[in-house]
Amino acid sequence: MLRCFQLNELERATKNFSDDCLLGSGAFGNVYQGTFDSDGILAIKRAHAASYQSVEEFRNGANGAKALVYEYVPNGSLLDYIMGRGGRSLTWKQRVDIAIGAAKGIAHLHDGVKPSIIHRDIKPSNILLGDGFEAKVSDFGLVKMGPIGDQSHVSSQIKGTPGYLDPAYCTSYHLSPFSDVYSFGVILLQLIAARPAVDTTRSHNYYHIIEWSRPSIESGNIEEILDTNLLTKPCNMEVMLKMGQLGLRCVVKTPKDRPTMTQVWQQLEEAVSEADNFIGRSSRIEQGTQRSSVLDGDHSSQSFVSIDGVGFQRFRIEMDSSQSIQSSSLRRFEIDSIISIDVDDKNNLRGIREETSREEDS
Repeated sequence: MLRCFQLNELERATKNFSDDCLLGSGAFGNVYQGTFDSDGILAIKRAHAASYQSVEEFRNGANGAKALVYEYVPNGSLLDYIMGRGGRSLTWKQRVDIAIGAAKGIAHLHDGVKPSIIHRDIKPSNILLGDGFEAKVSDFGLVKMGPIGDQSHVSSQIKGTPGYLDPAYCTSYHLSPFSDVYSFGVILLQLIAARPAVDTTRSHNYYHIIEWSRPSIESGNIEEILDTNLLTKPCNMEVMLKMGQLGLRCVVKTPKDRPTMTQVWQQLEEAVSEADNFIGRSSRIEQGTQRSSVLDGDHSSQSFVSIDGVGFQRFRIEMDSSQSIQSSSLRRFEIDSIISIDVDDKNNLRGIREETSREEDS
């Protein structure tokens, strides 16, 4: 059962809506941190005087209430991390987990209730992060009931945030769950690059992150657009590339050619599962190689490549001075009876740290 709060309770919990308790501001109002004797810390959203632009938006808020009380999420919104506010950053795994969690929440709106619900305002500031950085989809002020039965869409006045609005929806006024998929595709690209959806400092043809990131993703050079914070720590490039490719599939021109939100989270989970399996297989191979090296009494100079805490042994190769090797950013690992590493640019290896150990013959 929903609890109703009295205004004087909210005023007391927020020190009369003091700026000291202000967490943030949005189109519809300010959000305050409130401390209650029995309920602990909660978030209180207080509407601006003229914030609701329609009766529908007003009702979506909460049956005429001018203040809404929510669960307090201590880690802010995804936007804080994309914009690097306060020096905040996320690991590659946190980014994928957040994407999976948010996708599951949106998929529930589309497939878990009847009729379906279209959010209409999927963007980083509406994805909140809990104690364990679990994603929580928020702000349902613009929600719209989805198509029923054989309908492919509903007709609707255009609502949403520039940069995340589905162009097909904007030109046809036809709203469908695939409009949310488009918005989420933009977020996937932002999770990789930590860039705004629209940046007018880029050349005109690349204002939007979709067109800016497309060449690098389609060519497989994900490190060209990767958030620089990920370049100084272990990062699974293959998963990041797959997430970028999925993001581009979410924003294709024709809505019905986009994946559903259920397919989105399933494909993300599959990418992570494949990465985990690879690391497990690689770890077993590396352990076997180390044991073999000890048994053989190998004291030669070696280097080790460490990926997400898993070490891969790499042996020195003697070559004629007339021969050379060109290397590039790490693309993939193939595990069979040996480990094969495709490289072609030695200076651009990402997410890898090398530790060289040398033992001198006594």
